[in-house]
Amino acid sequence: MESFAYHDLGRIDYAEALTVQTEAFDALLHAKAESRQEDNKLFFCEHLPVLTIGKSGKDSNLLIPEPLLQQRGISFFHTNRGGDITYHGPGQITGYPVFDLEHWQLGLKQYIHTLEEVIIRFLALYDLKGERLDGATGVWLDPEVKGRARKICAIGVKSSRYVTMHGFALNINTDLSYFSLINPCGFTDKGVTSLEKELGGKQDFEKAKTQLHSLFSELFP
Repeated sequence: MESFAYHDLGRIDYAEALTVQTEAFDALLHAKAESRQEDNKLFFCEHLPVLTIGKSGKDSNLLIPEPLLQQRGISFFHTNRGGDITYHGPGQITGYPVFDLEHWQLGLKQYIHTLEEVIIRFLALYDLKGERLDGATGVWLDPEVKGRARKICAIGVKSSRYVTMHGFALNINTDLSYFSLINPCGFTDKGVTSLEKELGGKQDFEKAKTQLHSLFSELFP
């Protein structure tokens, strides 16, 4: 039996998904305070086009005026996660683990390392070598190769009393042109990529979710 309850929210507006995960986060915190049992939850979804910026992010990393975002049908949210600005949209698996890390006896740094490991093992299924980059969360391809470093998965989390929310955004069949509107995760000298771009064709999105879910079960037993 899995140590978390898995929920596929499908394609959903960012604000709606934020409400769902915030309710789960609050419920887990309250249960913990009262020494009650409450499910850890893992949410997967796709978002409608949205830019989100973390609490340590800089508005200057948004490269077009906010009113133009509205004209293009792109939402914009300041969030309480770590990290800078990123894009979410169709073709991207956005994952929100609402986990009590004490269940696995993990600290926040170990947790982020384990999230990265999930993605690295996922990419290995496609013969891609995902790697970490010192000083930057997320998973990269060719991180140390000048002019070649490109991010395939962004990670940004919030934690309170070892309970987490927010999570990761993994580019599968993502329209990467949206990233030209921002300095992704605050970087100006590194690229962004997707599974589709790396493998030269559209990928099976549902299969990717199933594989990712399975890897979460392995690494968060």
